[in-house]
Amino acid sequence: MTREPPGCWRVNSLILYTFRSITSHRSLSRPERCATSSQDVFLAFHRNLDFVRKFMKPLLIGELAPEEPSQDHSKNSQITEDFRALRKTAEDMNLFKSSHLFFLLYLAHIIVMESIAWFTIFYFGNGWIPTVITAFVLATSQAQAGWLQHDYGHLSVYKKSTWNHIAHKFMIGHLKGASANWWNHRHFQHHAKPNIFHKDPDVNMLHVFVLGKWQPIEYGKKKLKYLPYNHQHEYFFLIGPPLLIPLYFQYQIIMSMIVHRDWVDLAWAISYYARFFITYIPFYGVLGAIIFLNFVRFLESHWFVWVTQMNHIVMEIDQEPYRDWFSSQLVATCNVEQSFFNDWFSGHLNFQIEHHLFPTMPRHNLHKVAPLVRSLCAKHGIEYQQKPLLRALQDIIRSLRQSGQLWLDAYLHK
Repeated sequence: MTREPPGCWRVNSLILYTFRSITSHRSLSRPERCATSSQDVFLAFHRNLDFVRKFMKPLLIGELAPEEPSQDHSKNSQITEDFRALRKTAEDMNLFKSSHLFFLLYLAHIIVMESIAWFTIFYFGNGWIPTVITAFVLATSQAQAGWLQHDYGHLSVYKKSTWNHIAHKFMIGHLKGASANWWNHRHFQHHAKPNIFHKDPDVNMLHVFVLGKWQPIEYGKKKLKYLPYNHQHEYFFLIGPPLLIPLYFQYQIIMSMIVHRDWVDLAWAISYYARFFITYIPFYGVLGAIIFLNFVRFLESHWFVWVTQMNHIVMEIDQEPYRDWFSSQLVATCNVEQSFFNDWFSGHLNFQIEHHLFPTMPRHNLHKVAPLVRSLCAKHGIEYQQKPLLRALQDIIRSLRQSGQLWLDAYLHK
């Protein structure tokens, strides 16, 4: 068996949606068609179109027969045309141009928090109170570093993709001990098909939860009961936020780097662990430092899960509907009201709609394009959901409860 080189993960992830989209079009014989018939998808993910086309060329193998059905039957051409005009307006407004000062200051405030955490233990000792305070400061810096690596992973900081990829490896590797290739492979599938079963890994809950309206009914009809799903809104608090990062993600990231022999990402991750243990072993010993690290991960995991799920898990989760790019993102995402705290707390993912429509747009410009998106939604009668932060968090539990009840009804009566 031929093993894929580690670098191909990033390329495969970037072209994933484009390939899936262009295969529904009638002519696949020329690479140039990728930028026309699938223009919205292609532009959303790639800064350098010529660079990506050379990877797509081997995938374009022929033409579909004229009588073959197209998967575009439910797509609204007027929405597509208006969205392309909206994107052109955003480009003319320089909304895809990033402020390097913004990201530099963002990195600086993460480094400051790391320094405060060390100084707290150094000055006050390793008692319970300084330890807990330090853990919360480190969890905050880790959460913020997570939002920052997200920016570089989306190529939204530098003009050249290569610079973004290099910076991304440093941010996610040295600041967080994770893998850039693992993140790209997983995250771009999510952006390509948000909330689509079997295509979005973020809704692949390994039978732990049933989501949306379709899955719980299907599980109920088939009498599948891996867990008591009618209580999932309760056990979510026990196995969701507490365990995702310290248990599932941490194991998955390490194993993915080893299995794929991704030595570059592994070296960056090791540099994070080396820095952490060199810093905190003198205060806690080896075992104490390991426990302390996982406590920080435990705290960060709560932050990460609540923020990332408030925009998606409450929205439509179903099989592939083959909508146009604009509509497919609107039904799978929602926003949280803007405020200085909400922007900082969520890494500007409170503008999840705009982020999904324009993945390469720097986050500090998302609020500027939001009024244009709302206007387009109003024109075509598409719901643009925006809610207060507290309600968004409550809706996570409400949606889990509703899906669990759908499963129970189907399990007992269908």
